[in-house]
This record gives sequence, structure tokens and C-alpha cells, in this order.
Amino acid sequence: MKEVLVIGAGAAGMMAAIWAAQQGCKVTVLEKGRGPGTKLNITGKGRCNVTNDCDVDTLIRNVPRNGRFLFSAFHGFTSQDAMAFFEELGVPLKTERGQRVFPVSDRARDVSGALRDRMHRLGVRVISARAKEILTEEGKVSGVLTAKGERLTAQSVIVATGGLSYPTTGSDGDGFRMAQSLGHMVEKPRPSLIWLRTREKDPARLEGLSLRNVQVSIRKGKKKIYEDFGEMVFTSQGVSGPVILSASAHICRKLPEEEFDLFIDLKPALDRETLDKRVLRDFEKNINRDFINALGELLPHKLIPVVVERSGIDGRKKVHEITKGERERLCEAIKAFRLTVVDAGPMEEAIVTSGGVKVKEIDPRTMESKLVPGLYFAGEVMDVDAYTGGFNLQIAWSTGHAAGMAQGEER
Repeated sequence: MKEVLVIGAGAAGMMAAIWAAQQGCKVTVLEKGRGPGTKLNITGKGRCNVTNDCDVDTLIRNVPRNGRFLFSAFHGFTSQDAMAFFEELGVPLKTERGQRVFPVSDRARDVSGALRDRMHRLGVRVISARAKEILTEEGKVSGVLTAKGERLTAQSVIVATGGLSYPTTGSDGDGFRMAQSLGHMVEKPRPSLIWLRTREKDPARLEGLSLRNVQVSIRKGKKKIYEDFGEMVFTSQGVSGPVILSASAHICRKLPEEEFDLFIDLKPALDRETLDKRVLRDFEKNINRDFINALGELLPHKLIPVVVERSGIDGRKKVHEITKGERERLCEAIKAFRLTVVDAGPMEEAIVTSGGVKVKEIDPRTMESKLVPGLYFAGEVMDVDAYTGGFNLQIAWSTGHAAGMAQGEER
């Protein structure tokens, strides 16, 4: 019976172990953390955004880093396959806004528990051990050396150690180190799906203010790098929220060495001409009031003094004295609220890691190393990362499935 070792009992590792066992392999999972599924239990704020109910093309579009590499894996185990898989394991699912799929119970532990139960029924052995080194003989994988000096033999090793995000769950970069020791190149890990730090102090004044239905764009000079529509929130040091987290995936690798311009359109449904007409209507209703007291129907109360300052108009100036040029400056402050992004938040606060084992050295069909026969990768340890919305977990399911299924192929 073929022996397979899986390093890491996260989403990708458990999925790989299940499918390898279903191919008739003897599977042992090495987990150095607090037990299988520790990180999975805290995903989606404890609810677990299992996947996104979309087609493969949409999956790939939501993976800004090496999405095409996942073409075969996504086709081999689609979002619909993942949903059917968990329903079969006894986890009823529901689909929410943005096609995000969650367990009906809203409990991530139901997902991790179902995976653990399936592994147990298949005879997968889970041991508490830290992999120190992947062993090879004549250029092929032969097993794993643990931190305690124990040698475990195997014909295949699947590395599913995750990245560097949430290090308290065991994701501390071991997989990168072991891959490098075997000749693999590793793209420098950076935090992704993370809040962004700004030079300006306005976010601190606006801390806690959430904005819905705003348009955000990231630019470098005249080049538009990213643009999207959605929700965001101001923090004590910058900006966060769903649309910001997705934006971070496009620039995190260049921070803090480079800076980027972040533009927030506070009224994306109105073009400048329509916005000016709206401002005029509000002014007509408040014609004898101070400017700063005439914007209550247009902007959130907390945002008004900041926008007034950015417009350069004296807040105590009477509304009927505001000129057309001043109105244009007000509209500019509303349509292009500009901030300078100087850094991302710390790695330990990131949802995922950007970077990892370079995918050009991995077979996209099987997840096997092109350098070391018998060595496989699954999940976040590879240089692939996606937006929020269930896409990162789908990467884990699909690549884990591919690596596990490959264990049943004739060598």
C-alpha cells in the first residue's frame, strides 16, 4: 500500500488526505498546531465562507496571482463539487450575497468537524508532530524527519502548511523553508487581504465610519491598478473593509517600498454634473446657513468637517456666498477623496499570504513538484492568492483534491 504523508491539517491538507485515502493510500497527517482545522475554524469570522457558487472562469478572475495555473485544479474540483462534497458530509449550505456559500449553521467548526470525521472513517492517521525536513533518496521523496528526530517513510509527501497569516494557528513558513531546501524558489511572502495604512491622518478622525456603495480605485501615477465598488471602513491608521481587502491583493507585494494613490468616490451613482445639481438643491434649502451646516443630507455627519477642509471652503461661509468654482472643489473632494497608501497591515493580521512556492515549478494538473518526484503542494503554501468571497478556500479544496487524487495515479 502506498504511504503518503501530508504536512499540515488545514483546509488543503485535510482535503488532500481524504482524497489520497480514497485512492487506497495509507495516509498520515502531521499537524504541529492545536489540531486539525484550527485556522479553518476562524475563517469568515467563525462562519466559514466555504466557497463561491460560480463558474470556473469567475474563480480564475478572482485569483489575481497566477489564476491560470489553477485552471486544471478548478475544473477537476469545481465550486459545485465542493458544495456537493460538504452536503454529502452532512453540512447543509446556504448561498448569500455575492454568491458566498456558508454552512446553514453559520459554524465553521461544522465544516472542520465534517472533514475530521471523514478522515477518521477513511483511516487517516493524524499525529502531533512538526516536520523538520523532507527526506529524499536518489532524488525522490522518501519520507519526513520530525523535529523530535523521528523518521517517517513515504512514497509521497504533500506540503499543505499554509503561508504566514494567522501564525498562532501554525502557519509560520515551515513549508517555504522545506521547499527551498529541496531547490524550489519561493516568492517573498507578503500580507494580502489586509487593511492599508495611509500617510494622511484623516482616517483616524473618521475611525469607525463605515461607507457602503462607494467606488475605490488604486493608482500609480496615471496608471489605474484596481477599481471596485462596495463597502469600506476608516480605521485609526488607514482603511479596511471588503473593497479595501481586495485592493490590497494588487499592491501588497510592492509595499512599503512603493506608495500608491487611493481614490474614494463617495457618490459613484452621480456624475459631477448631477452631483453639482444635487448640491445646488441642498444649498437652496439651506441658503442662509453656514456651509458646514448645509451638507447633512449629502454626507455622513462624521465626514462633513473633513470634506469641508478638503474643499478649501471656509465652513462658516454662508451658503448663498458659495461660488461655482467652490462648488466644483466640493464635488472634487466628494468624487475623488484621495489618500496615500504607504504600507499594508502586519502579516499576523492578514487573511492570506501572497507569495510562496513558485508555480512554474509545480505541475498544475497534479500539484507535483517538477523538481522532486513524490513531492506535492496544496493550498496557500503556493504562490496563489485570491479575493475575499470564498475563493481562497476553493483554492484549498481544488488543489488538495488534485494532490490527493494524484496519489492513485500509476507512476
